[in-house]
Amino acid sequence: MIKMYFIVNLFAGKALISDKLGEIINEFTKAGYEVTVHPTQTSEDASVSAKYACENDFDLLVCSGGDGTLSQCLQGIMQSERRIPIGYIPAGSTNDFAKSLGIPSGTMEAVRWIIDGHPVPCDIGGFNNEYFTYIVAFGAFTNITYETPQQVKNILGHTAYILNGLTHLTSIRSKRMKIEYDNNVIEDDFIFGMVTNSSSVAGLLSMNDYLLDDGLFEVVLIKKPANIMQLQRIVRSIINISEEIDKDYIKFFRTDKITFTSLNDEIITWTRDGEYGGDSLVNTVVNCNKAVSFIVCDKRKNNFALEQDEDISFDMNEMGE
Repeated sequence: MIKMYFIVNLFAGKALISDKLGEIINEFTKAGYEVTVHPTQTSEDASVSAKYACENDFDLLVCSGGDGTLSQCLQGIMQSERRIPIGYIPAGSTNDFAKSLGIPSGTMEAVRWIIDGHPVPCDIGGFNNEYFTYIVAFGAFTNITYETPQQVKNILGHTAYILNGLTHLTSIRSKRMKIEYDNNVIEDDFIFGMVTNSSSVAGLLSMNDYLLDDGLFEVVLIKKPANIMQLQRIVRSIINISEEIDKDYIKFFRTDKITFTSLNDEIITWTRDGEYGGDSLVNTVVNCNKAVSFIVCDKRKNNFALEQDEDISFDMNEMGE
């Protein structure tokens, strides 16, 4: 019998998961799993519980919650010598990483996905002394995901992020930074930067030709615009109003390691998987290639590296589903 440790955030998203908890456990039990359920109690609880599962002979960790809950589980798994596979039942407001894996949005469909699926190694991000599944970011709008009230997210969904972001439009400040990756060094003023391993970010940005296990992250940097009209054009393109991306202001590349250094002694505040990620003068992001396995089904999207395609495309005008 497969020993499953089931970590569930009963208050994620619209808190609907609690109504289906009995049905979920019954479905897993019928499929031959021995299920131990742990409802999260605090923001750090998922991390501690995930590490416990790895170190106490469980075969599989299943997480139900939003991107933040999944990220906390990841912290615990990455701190363990024995890293068990993760099955994910998305229950948050955006569930960006679930979209990248192709996991169904319906609760019971996601349960069946885990039962029918198999573990596939995925890249994990190292960020200073912590880890992330799909994004770390700084600058404009990066505080939206953790400052937008949960009740507003529940009612408006992705629209909540857009509306809250637009209220910050006039207060955007640039950061003078040195950015080092591979053999390149960039020094400039930036209003936004993100390192991702996902098909979409907060349902707003969408990237093509990404792979979840190729050892590389996708990096997007937005330089300080010349004027408010240019800034508005950048914002419109991000939220899917038909405008071409100005490559003079937006830079895209791939790398397995990147360091961001503040050049004006001003700390840089980050978001990590949709939650507050800390602040520091120097921040390093590294790709931990195929560090953790996630349960995926053969019906998944073809987002894993079968062969390396040298043609890199980037599309910020296609809205994430």
